[in-house]
Amino acid sequence: MADAAGLLRELAERHQVATSYAGWDGTLQEVSEETLRSVLGALGVPTDSAEAMRAALEEAETGPWRRLLPPVAVVRQGAGATVDAHVPHGTAVTLWVTAEDGTEYAAEQAENWVEPRRVDGVLMGRASFLLPPDLPLGWHTLHARNEDRSAEATLVVTPDRLATTGRLADRQRWGLMAQLYSVRSRRSWGIGDFADLADLAAVGAGQGASFVLVNPLHASAPVPPLEDSPYLPSTRRFVNPLYLRVEDIPEYGYLAAEDRARVEELARGPRSANGSAALLDRDASYAAKLAALDLVWRVPRSPARAQAYTRFCAGAGQGLADFALWSALAERRAASGAAASAADGAPPAPALPAPHEAARLREEHAERIDFYRWLQWICDEQLEAAQRTALAAGMEIGLLHDLAVGVRPDGADAWTLSGVLAAGVSVGAPPDVFNQQGQNWSQPPWHPTRLAETGYAAYRDMLRTILRHAGGIRVDHILGLFRLWWIPEGASSPAGGTYVHYDHEALVGILALEAQRAGAIVIGEDLGVFEPWVRDYLAERGVFGTSILWFEHDAGTPLAPEKYRQACLTSVNTHDLPPTAGYLAGEHVRLRESLGLLERPVEEELEAARAEIAGVLDLARERGLLPASPADGAEGGADEQRIIEALYELTALTPSSLLGVALVDAVGDRRTQNQPGTHREYPNWCIPLTGPDGAAVLLEDLPSTERFASLLAAMREAVDGGERAGG
Repeated sequence: MADAAGLLRELAERHQVATSYAGWDGTLQEVSEETLRSVLGALGVPTDSAEAMRAALEEAETGPWRRLLPPVAVVRQGAGATVDAHVPHGTAVTLWVTAEDGTEYAAEQAENWVEPRRVDGVLMGRASFLLPPDLPLGWHTLHARNEDRSAEATLVVTPDRLATTGRLADRQRWGLMAQLYSVRSRRSWGIGDFADLADLAAVGAGQGASFVLVNPLHASAPVPPLEDSPYLPSTRRFVNPLYLRVEDIPEYGYLAAEDRARVEELARGPRSANGSAALLDRDASYAAKLAALDLVWRVPRSPARAQAYTRFCAGAGQGLADFALWSALAERRAASGAAASAADGAPPAPALPAPHEAARLREEHAERIDFYRWLQWICDEQLEAAQRTALAAGMEIGLLHDLAVGVRPDGADAWTLSGVLAAGVSVGAPPDVFNQQGQNWSQPPWHPTRLAETGYAAYRDMLRTILRHAGGIRVDHILGLFRLWWIPEGASSPAGGTYVHYDHEALVGILALEAQRAGAIVIGEDLGVFEPWVRDYLAERGVFGTSILWFEHDAGTPLAPEKYRQACLTSVNTHDLPPTAGYLAGEHVRLRESLGLLERPVEEELEAARAEIAGVLDLARERGLLPASPADGAEGGADEQRIIEALYELTALTPSSLLGVALVDAVGDRRTQNQPGTHREYPNWCIPLTGPDGAAVLLEDLPSTERFASLLAAMREAVDGGERAGG
């Protein structure tokens, strides 16, 4: 009989909780019993006694036998998948499928003998059924019926391989990568917006770009103060109204004169900040916009506009209604300055109110609920316009949206989706070479079992919204669809966590299905610590990977460009590093040293960084992209610019189908957007776009900026196979 420690580890493994893992340096790390108990507790698995753990193990084994059907089945199209049904031994059972369009398909029982099992005093048998091979892609319903009961379950048929990937195999394409909030025009309200996104896409398309990749546009708080990080949103399904261009709303043209004057007055302060290189002030911009948006919302809509709004709300369904309710309650709580309590109707914990209470709150806050639904409709319209502009300007792909890993623990999703999120833990990353103390992202993870039991509905709805007006999606930390690093509340450091594994076949399959239906591509950010087979699996499913020039090595030396992956977005830079000008100067090391994030002396880190940079520059020289000997004074000016262009030309020598050009590199910016592992220690996500002189760069100035035009011309010529003059 296993002792308590043995039972604990057996129970963890049964629930896909890692009891050990390989660290970033290859050494095996054992997970503590305290961590295992905390993580299992977050999964709802008791560990308080040996008896409880034995009972939990028995339940894990016999639980599926109590169900006539599993809660969900996610299969690949044409793969000859089977579904198991459990009935009293010796009784007949019938299984069939109702497709989305109402067509019914019969399933045939397969020869698959499994010994019956006694469960709750009843001898239960298992019958396996072959699903019809001609089932169409989509979300269908499984039905099963035997003598005394029936059941239904969600059946998701996913593409074996994402079909949209194939259209990119003929040649290389490149595009811009930008933090939208930082890209301002003279018409912005202090923060880059959807109209700026459309203009950036048009400018890029004019230079030959096929796409523009932007930061996550997920919604934050409904009213200031806002979370600066786009990777720590309130919800991943709905969009941040911070990015709205007020003047582009049709009803703006029908404002009364005094209201129009009021909007102009509200815009004056935020617009005055557009030309400043000072830190961005989201709160000031959003407060002004909200006041203006409230005025525009009150303008009567034409019959056609009213019908369009009604259709949008109906299509978004209960999810939008719940999000708008949360927003209205959060707004009232912020206005009162009171702590959340059941008495004032604000959510005291991440759980929706009971139906009767919810009905009362919806009636009481009907006007503000309508306002927040309207904001999402306007966001949807302006995103649609931005994608339409990108395609009309000549982009083949258009907008690439970014999906964050998770959400705030006190935000809308944590409230409306509490049933499928795990409590008592947060997501992060173990110590690695990038951050030697590990990271805690303060986000509740999907509860793998509960998410499956709901048929992955919340995951599907989230993907559909993001893909609605997109040529593609970048999935931040796509490794989280395979396993996530769970950190228990109260852990002394992020290192005190462990991996929890997910059903990646289901999560990646649904991602591929929704992307294919949207005609979109998928790019997985697969950097960091991962199991080697993961990249092969993603490539098999048609999901692109991500390669960053500085991170690609072969036995300690820079990876030769021809050894890069084809199904990949390759770039020199990422938003978690300084712009390339700063990286060449070692700014990433000095910043981490100033924040206390290094585990060895700064001199050693700088020497390692110089050696890394020298290795990559030597590779560029070998390929004829730089002079044979290093130029003097390569820290700035034309030498710096030429080095950056050569590095991007080096990426064009790879077979990668997609190449990303960071906008900060195209204008010579130096400041880091984000330093992982920090929160208040560094002004993450608040850095406006600036040039090498530190002055703000506005969107209208891009076409006439020599450095911008030069890098994009270099990229265009390198991808087209032309030779760069003087190269």
